[in-house]
Parts: sequence; structure tokens; C-alpha cells
Amino acid sequence: MGQSILRMRVAQILLVAVVTAVAGEFKINPFDGDIFRIAMGSSAFLLFLLLMRQLPYISTGIATGVVVLLFRTAMDAVEGSGLTFEQSLSSHFSAMVYYIVFALLMHAIKSRLDTFHPLVLGAVAAVIDLLSNEMELLTRLIVLDSASFRLNEWTYLMAIAVLRTYFTTGVYSSISVSQMRIRAREQNERIEQMLGFGSGLYGEVFYLKKSIGTLENVTLNSFELYRNLKAGEGPEPYSRQVLDITQQIHEVKKDSQRILAGLVKLVEREVTGDMQLSGILRFTVKSNAKYAEMLDKQIDFHIHITSDYTTDSYIPLLTLLNNLTANAVEVIKRKGSINLDAYEKDGMTIFTVTDSGAGIQKRDLELLFEPGFTTKFDEEGIAATGIGLSHVRDIVNMFGGTITVQPVSHAGGAMFQIIVPSAKLRKEE
Repeated sequence: MGQSILRMRVAQILLVAVVTAVAGEFKINPFDGDIFRIAMGSSAFLLFLLLMRQLPYISTGIATGVVVLLFRTAMDAVEGSGLTFEQSLSSHFSAMVYYIVFALLMHAIKSRLDTFHPLVLGAVAAVIDLLSNEMELLTRLIVLDSASFRLNEWTYLMAIAVLRTYFTTGVYSSISVSQMRIRAREQNERIEQMLGFGSGLYGEVFYLKKSIGTLENVTLNSFELYRNLKAGEGPEPYSRQVLDITQQIHEVKKDSQRILAGLVKLVEREVTGDMQLSGILRFTVKSNAKYAEMLDKQIDFHIHITSDYTTDSYIPLLTLLNNLTANAVEVIKRKGSINLDAYEKDGMTIFTVTDSGAGIQKRDLELLFEPGFTTKFDEEGIAATGIGLSHVRDIVNMFGGTITVQPVSHAGGAMFQIIVPSAKLRKEE
């Protein structure tokens, strides 16, 4: 693995060096002749250093300087400049110095690059570019004894450095923004998956808690029956059978408690933090829009919220709203609409889910929230399973709230209304 990474780094450094050398052929000459040039190679080199922070800057600078020196020397030979190999090397030696100095200075600020504002980064890069250019000019002066430039022209050189570096940092900032947007989109997708997972898991945990409570009551009743049979000198086989049933139920309860403990830890680890009410409603709509699409239904979703605040109880709220909205999606035949509303009134937060489905039969209204009641069956006549409206009601009761349902004449369907004390939901600042 270490050798593979090393080979990849070497390949990346060579890529930077070669591309920089080629880009350096696109140039402008601020002074007479071709004795000194300002090329796009430095812009390409700066962009590479900003984007490829994993590279060792000093090694990259040395490699780039050497490749640029050899590349320009080879170009002189190809173009027939009339210079000997040694003269060509001497002529371009200062270019190698430029990239090495540039890399050294960038290495000095590498750890602080992310702390710079883009405008500050452009200014710092311009200073580094100017200092590197001055070292290149000084090297040329020493090696070639050349005086083809004047010191007062460094102001002009600085202006070019500023334009070049700000252009490069602008390109870098644009790329960085695009990468941030991609990461933000991926993060939002992960958050949505986590919220969907947490919402579904919360319902299962709640259901399991209810089941454990039921098992506890059955255990107590079975044991009480055993005691009564024993005290009444009933048939010994019957009392022993009841005791065996009690023990088996107790074992099931213990297993359920162990499963519950694991699920609760998972929920606490995976689902933490807080969320705005508006975010809860948006997520509910987004997840159920996908559900409607999967069922090949055309449903328009609408959100109306007049009171928005932060809550750390977003998982149970998502569980409630997801369940009610999914039910609304299922009762709509082919096309329809679903409205989700949230507002506050007299210290209570009110959520409503209204659909344009077929509505609820009057005979079903009284039984709607009873355990085991359902109006949904599959093609084989098997009743639907899930958290169920009885458990939706239990979760609402846990918040000290109420849930009601009523027909909606203007929509043609039904409206579920959840009323919960705002103090139970609102996160304290």
C-alpha cells in the first residue's frame, strides 16, 4: 500500500511538472527580446499547488524546475536557436530557480492556506510570485551577467503578478465552491438517509417497547393464574403447563429487552442534534414524493408553515408526519394533492396533514386509532403492517398532545390534526 501511494505521488508530481512546462510556452515578454518571460506556467503551477495539497511542495517545486529547465533546453534545440547545450542550460537555469523558490515560499504558508480569505490569498500569492520573479531575475543577472531589465520595471512586474495570481486564485475559488456544493449535496443525501433510518427505527423501538409492556402484563397474568390454580388445588398438569408458558413468555420478554437496548443505543449514536420544523416538513415531503413516484402516482405536495423553531424531538415528529403522509399517499388513487401545515396557537404547535383521497368512512372513525385496525390489505387480503395509527396516537400522547381526524369537503379527503404543547418540542436556547 505504501509503495502504491508513493508511485501515485511521483506520477502526480511528474504530471504537475510536465503540464507546467507546457503551459510555460504560452507567455508574454515584458522586456526586450526573450531574455525574461512571464508565462502561464506559473499560474498553472500555483493552481496545482492549491488543488493538490497532498503533494510535498518542495519536492514538487524541484521536480518542476528541473523539468522546465530540460523542456526549454530541448525546445531551443528543436527550434534551432543556435545556442549550445551549455548556453541553453545557462539561459533557462533561472526559470528552475523561480519554481523552486515559489514552492519554498508556498510551503511556508501551506498550513495556513485554508485560513486565508480569497482576496488575501491572492495578495499573498502575488507577493510570492514577485519574490520568485526577483530571484529569477537576480539569478539571471548573476549567471548571464544580464542587465536587460531595470529595477523600476518591478512595479510593472508586480502588476502582472497581481493580475495573474488573482486570476488563478479566482479559478481555484470557483473550483472549491463547486467541490463544496458537491460535498454539501452528498452530505444532505447522507443526512436524509440517516433521518429516514432514524424515523423508521424510532417507530420500531416504540413498537417494541409496547410489545415488552404487553409481554410483562401477560407474564404477570399467567403467573397469577398459575398461583390461583395451585392454591385451588387444580390439576397439577394444568398448573405446570401454565408455569411453563409463563417462563417462555418471560424469556421472550428478556430477549426483546436485549434487542431494545441495542436499538436504543443505535438510535442515540446515529441520530443526534436538532432540526427546524421547516426542515422536518421538507424532509417528509421529499421522502414521500419518492414514495408516490414508486407507486406511480402523481401527487402535488404543499407546505405551509407560519411558525418555525428548532426542536431536538425531530425523530418522533418525523415518525408521526411520515406515517400520516405515507397513509395519505396510499389512499390517493392516481392523482391528488397533500398539504402539510404547521403553526402555533395559544402555546400549542399544530400540525395538519390533509389529502384529497377518498376520505374515511364514518363507521371507521371510532375504530381508526384502535390497535390492530387497518383498512389496507394487499392483493392476497393480508392486512398491512407498520407503526399504525394507534402507535401514532401513543407517540402524540407521550408529548401530552392530541390527534384527531375529520373529513375535508373542499379537498375530498381527510385531515389529520396533531396538537402538541410547544414547550414539549421547542428546544431551549
